[in-house]
Amino acid sequence: MNFRKATISDLLEMQKLFVQTIQSVCKNDYNPDQINAWVSGAENTQRWVDVIEKQFVLLAIIENKIAGFGTLKDSNYIDLFFIHKDFQRKGIANKIFNELELEAKNHHSKSITSDVSITAKPFFEKKGFAVKTIQKNIVKGVEIINYKMEKELK
Repeated sequence: MNFRKATISDLLEMQKLFVQTIQSVCKNDYNPDQINAWVSGAENTQRWVDVIEKQFVLLAIIENKIAGFGTLKDSNYIDLFFIHKDFQRKGIANKIFNELELEAKNHHSKSITSDVSITAKPFFEKKGFAVKTIQKNIVKGVEIINYKMEKELK
């Protein structure tokens, strides 16, 4: 596995990974309407371009494919964090997370926050995050629950 920063040429593969991961990995925690509303976020290409151009975007590459990615916005907010459905439970999330945390520390951030899905909550808890609040987001008229979580950095 190699790491590299994302470029605009990674956009379509990142969007595809985002959609496929939500559709397969999150299906036990969210109903079909919630999944469809959530994956509609891939349609906002300008948001994805902004993420790649303005955030720290780290890709995990295995056999020339994106196995997962994480993004750090403003040195202290994990905006996107997704591991390919075929690469779950292989330590990739841990490695990406550790790099994002190191990047935050290098920018002297005191904490990291993220809006975390029901599915990802146990992973973030293992990484030392605590739930600050439960959030009910309305996306395309559908309520999607997630958690505002935070970890103090030392």
